[in-house]
Amino acid sequence: MESASQTQKKYGSRAMVVAIIAAFVLILVGLKPVGKGLVLGTIFSVINFVLMGQTLPLQLSRTKRKTFFLSLGSIFFRYALLAVPLILAIKFEQFDLPAAIFGIFMIQMVILADHLLKLVTSRQQF
Repeated sequence: MESASQTQKKYGSRAMVVAIIAAFVLILVGLKPVGKGLVLGTIFSVINFVLMGQTLPLQLSRTKRKTFFLSLGSIFFRYALLAVPLILAIKFEQFDLPAAIFGIFMIQMVILADHLLKLVTSRQQF
């Protein structure tokens, strides 16, 4: 089984590669704000994913009360972090808001695509 850091590295790097390639194509087509918004959202999505993995071990071997407040604080902090690309996309025209929102969900889409690909390839072997 993969360790948390290996999983973070695998999915985070894949999400960034997909976002950068898509942004490059979008910029070439003339949609610069869309490409920049996508990369902006993806960067914060990767940071959120890494922080989530880093805070999980902190919650082990703690009392229920400490675990609750640590979890709640972590969630609020990560939500505030994910609000940054949304605020930037709203305030600055150089970032596209829908693209930034799409970028925020890039990690989840990469994980889903990876599992779907494994499912499809495992069924073809039978």
